[in-house]
Amino acid sequence: MQDRKAVIAGGGIVGLATALELADAGWHVTVFDQREAMSEASRAAAGMLAGLDPGNPPELRELARLSLRLYPAFLARIEALSGRSIPLRTHRTAQGGSHRPSGTAALSAADLESLAPGVDPRDLTFFLLEESSFDAWDLAEALPSAVRAAGVPLREHTPVQRVRSESSGVRVETPHGSVCAEVFLNAAGAWASTLDPSLPVFPRKGHMLTVELPGEVQTRCVLRTEDVYIVPRGMNRYTIGSTVEDAGFNRTIEPDRIHGLFEKAINLWPPLRDAGVVESWVGFRPASEDGLPILDTTAEHCWVATGHFRNGILLGPATGRVLARWMTGGSPEIDLTPFRAGRFASAPVAPRRCGKR
Repeated sequence: MQDRKAVIAGGGIVGLATALELADAGWHVTVFDQREAMSEASRAAAGMLAGLDPGNPPELRELARLSLRLYPAFLARIEALSGRSIPLRTHRTAQGGSHRPSGTAALSAADLESLAPGVDPRDLTFFLLEESSFDAWDLAEALPSAVRAAGVPLREHTPVQRVRSESSGVRVETPHGSVCAEVFLNAAGAWASTLDPSLPVFPRKGHMLTVELPGEVQTRCVLRTEDVYIVPRGMNRYTIGSTVEDAGFNRTIEPDRIHGLFEKAINLWPPLRDAGVVESWVGFRPASEDGLPILDTTAEHCWVATGHFRNGILLGPATGRVLARWMTGGSPEIDLTPFRAGRFASAPVAPRRCGKR
């Protein structure tokens, strides 16, 4: 086992979580990324561990539960390896909508006001969810350092150009030469189809912003509806998101999109009218045709893990666990049938209307 090698394309949370699992199992792992590790969807995320969001597809339930069980040890492992802290910024979410999440009760107007002073629920009912969030930028700084400390080389600015499946393994070609390994994982996110054009994965662009609110009126509770979310970041800062756009890989930040998001956030929580914009950005979520991840083998010795769309942060640890076990000859600990790539060939798939996280 000590001489076995794995190659991963993609240095986001899915690729790096899998790399840590493989390294812990004694494999020699190399990760390639076309830019910097954790620089795309993983860094752009809001960082909500939204396993209880009623907008999540039911097929994600089991994978999300596994990931939430793994998260405490996952973060502790990263912090121990990297020496960097990834503090949980929130522990509760006020979810607004017409559908009651399982196991919750509606918040009274007084309870909602105590959580987020000045909130304007309008015609929405809010429910309290016990879920956490962290700053994705904290994870983006710590996880690559942890992977390197675990002995995994990160070959940044080195895209995988081609993968050849051979009888004994794979040959992975890059601009700087080729690498041979026993197994290969395509975890290239929204770019996964560049390595395998048969994968129905495309980018869903999302605008986001962070604002700073002066004064004593603050909240430590996430506010989330189908239209907008407000995530406390500490130090009176809040991340607001997010749009969902079919705009290809256009990185342009559109001021009207940022303004529209900010207005939605102010309508939900009027105290934000006194906040100032600190930063705005865009990210590219990897979306499949039906909004579900694609976790499967694609050829002999080759696997794919992409299409996590708005739930990459939530599902990263579980995806890494099940893929690493599968790639090393074990059985995934949950049923991955809903995520097999063959579902797209068996019947036409109606695009899923997904929320805006």
